[in-house]
Amino acid sequence: MYTADSTYRVLYADTDQMGFMYYGQYPKLYEIGRVEALRALGVSYTEVEAAGIFMPVYGVEARYLEPALYDEVLCIKTSLKELPGARIVFYCNIFNAQNKPIHEAKVTLVFLGISTKKLQKCPDLILDKLKPYFNV
Repeated sequence: MYTADSTYRVLYADTDQMGFMYYGQYPKLYEIGRVEALRALGVSYTEVEAAGIFMPVYGVEARYLEPALYDEVLCIKTSLKELPGARIVFYCNIFNAQNKPIHEAKVTLVFLGISTKKLQKCPDLILDKLKPYFNV
């Protein structure tokens, strides 16, 4: 399993009238988590796209456990529980400033050839970096 942590401070612009982070803002946190998790591996989205691959979101499952509050620093814990094939699944767990779990999501992306617009397997530039975490 591979896991990486990121942080995010809830901005005033992220909140609703109650001072809670608006539910539609959470996908931004998923993206921060997965981009930073890949960056921590030594891979950037720019490199993946330069290799001829897009990574569109295929599906999202989310659970809102507790509200995130204005000005709170959140911890975004992003995990990969299995090596990707034609899909890569990121598990996102968000914790508040007291380290209490407040949100969880499962975000599935696919690997799509830029020129072909067809599914393809995970590129080696990602797989090679992930294999040590999965004893492969």
